[in-house]
Amino acid sequence: MNWKVRPLTATIGAEVAGVALGAPQSDDAVAELRRLLRDHHVLFFRDQALTPAQQVALARRFGEIDVHAFGPGLPELPEVMCLDQTEPERDGANRWHTDSTFLERPPLAGVLRAVKLPSVGSDTCWASMPAAYDRLSSMLQRTLEELTATHDIIGPLKRAVERGQSIGDLDEIRASRPPRSHPVVCRHPETGRKFLYVNSNYTTRIDQLSEVESEALLHFLFGWVQTPEIQVRFRWEEGSVAIWDNRCTQHFAVADYRERRIMHRVSVAGDWVPSSA
Repeated sequence: MNWKVRPLTATIGAEVAGVALGAPQSDDAVAELRRLLRDHHVLFFRDQALTPAQQVALARRFGEIDVHAFGPGLPELPEVMCLDQTEPERDGANRWHTDSTFLERPPLAGVLRAVKLPSVGSDTCWASMPAAYDRLSSMLQRTLEELTATHDIIGPLKRAVERGQSIGDLDEIRASRPPRSHPVVCRHPETGRKFLYVNSNYTTRIDQLSEVESEALLHFLFGWVQTPEIQVRFRWEEGSVAIWDNRCTQHFAVADYRERRIMHRVSVAGDWVPSSA
């Protein structure tokens, strides 16, 4: 394949040139994209003329589509979540998080496309959770490997309802997606690497600890993922696309703009239950 792959940091992120994502992708091309995701966790593509239908078709090459629990989709294509924002501080994406970890099988990957951007700002950052785990002391690693944590939809869902951005009823949505426990340290099903699996949007407590202990440990871990050495920051251009492994990364949408920003996101449904095995 005549692609040019340029790593953006030593830990996470690569920009890929020479591929037209709107065209049908061969099995070899999809296999190469999967390999690059294993190596870099998140891939960036510029100057992509991608329609919403083509974006869905691309995501389907990685698996079934996961329709967001409460986010607004395009009327003609509900698989495409439309993030239309002018007040980003209110929207909750400017917190380090992994998408939809309240599910039994959280999304495998995300495909995000920039449709309309402000004149300045609106970058997105991603962080490597294998690198976050590797930077911990061996003693703390062993301790965390014995723990599980509860993940709950309620925080982001309440914020969406308050902003009028939820497409469903709070009680009905939460009843259909009850809190779930996942290991604090998981093992990637393809690479075998261990990674941290707690995030500030959905993780509410460490199951085996008292409330005070849980709050203190989660506060530490939520801060730990903010380490710059495990992050990449991407400056969007209209037509840019990002594809990331949602299992082993967290991301953060920088809320430093006041002009309209429109992004289209498609999530690939999970084929894996978070596990330490």
